[in-house]
Amino acid sequence: MSTSTSALARWTPEQAHAWFQAQPPSLGANFVPASAINQLAMWQAESFDAERIDLELGWAAGLGMNTMRVFLHDLLWAQDAAGFKARIGQYLDIADRHGIRTMFVLFDSCWDPHPKLGPQREPIPGVHNSGWVQSPSATQLADRSTWPALRAYVEDIVKTYGQDPRVSYWDVWNEPDNQGGGMGYYLPREAKDKIALVAELIPQVFDWARAQRPSQPLTSGVWLGDDWGPESNALNAVQKAQLAGSDVISFHDYSWPEKLESRIRQLQAYGRPLICTEYMARSLGSTFDVALPIAWREDVGMLNWGFVDGKSQTKMPWDSWKKPYTIDPPLVWFHDVLHTDGTPYREREAELLRQHGARKRGSTRAD
Repeated sequence: MSTSTSALARWTPEQAHAWFQAQPPSLGANFVPASAINQLAMWQAESFDAERIDLELGWAAGLGMNTMRVFLHDLLWAQDAAGFKARIGQYLDIADRHGIRTMFVLFDSCWDPHPKLGPQREPIPGVHNSGWVQSPSATQLADRSTWPALRAYVEDIVKTYGQDPRVSYWDVWNEPDNQGGGMGYYLPREAKDKIALVAELIPQVFDWARAQRPSQPLTSGVWLGDDWGPESNALNAVQKAQLAGSDVISFHDYSWPEKLESRIRQLQAYGRPLICTEYMARSLGSTFDVALPIAWREDVGMLNWGFVDGKSQTKMPWDSWKKPYTIDPPLVWFHDVLHTDGTPYREREAELLRQHGARKRGSTRAD
């Protein structure tokens, strides 16, 4: 059960700001190598691609990126905790050589709710993120007898890396109140009463992680709806738990710049540092050109979705689940920054990222 003791108290706003100001401004992407369709393929021993990871993180460093958001999975730990942690250590060594720190994501409610270990399926042609999987699975979420194993996973991972300077944040649960994704494709396969179950579990996940006393802040990003302020009556139980448990407030925004600015203003009212852990969907109005200047002005960390075009196929828009882009690619890439060979999708974006990455907090110019 969830506990609330002084030992598990989240950081004060003052502690959070002191930590945040001591770090370089976070700039980076959500990362899975082009050779992997999902988290399982990225981390399993048979498909862990250290050479490709090294190549792509080198490209990231060349763009001025200093932070990558990387998804873990409880099934990998349950299968072989020692091997999984060894590969995490190998990844962190590679990232550190490139001057990149990592935000690890412990759980994720997006896409396929029935993950399976072993060889992962090939991408569905022309479809956005067609192989991504949830953690925990719908079966685990609906069966409280499995929750102690989830607790053991969280405690071991956070205890192992909770004092590691190569780790920058813990994102305890990605989009926890997401009903699968895929334009409704996965909804019939979700756990019954998923949102209520997540609302019960996520405060415990915060407590499990916090009890390991990590030196890094905990967070979970709000993403659903338009009214996130402290006085809002629109927040659901999951969002309330996210905001109540986060040391640093994180959020997602894939909309026009005026919406981004509105969301920043709402969240600033909590008095904590902010980091946008997902943004940049070109055809929806969220671009580097407009988002990065806003983030610079407001001192908000920025991690875009997608990095190198690969098996996740996130250059395809979300509506590709209804109309796959099997004949012609989209007129404008949805996510992703680089082609598979490392060349930028748009050179001006690469310039903007390098300028933003070179800035010093409090400066008015990137150079």
